Amino acid sequence: MDCRVGCGACCVAPSISSALPGMPQGKPAGVRCVNLDAQDRCRVWNTPVFPAVCRGFRPELSVCGQTAAEAMVNLTIMEAQTRAAQG
Repeated sequence: MDCRVGCGACCVAPSISSALPGMPQGKPAGVRCVNLDAQDRCRVWNTPVFPAVCRGFRPELSVCGQTAAEAMVNLTIMEAQTRAAQG
């Protein structure tokens, strides 16, 4: 599956503990990454500063669903399950 242009769910729903360009402390769950533009496209995608954690995420139908809204729901649920398992 190719990344859905203008989705941005993976840049909002999950927490990211590693430093990101413009977010040196990482990103809390539900917070929009500062690297997303107004069309929900990553400004640093495929550049030398594109984070490894982001590079490692691959779009899959089971995660991304059929729409950006479905991706947001799926990723929010996955984030909550991850937090529960760690807690």
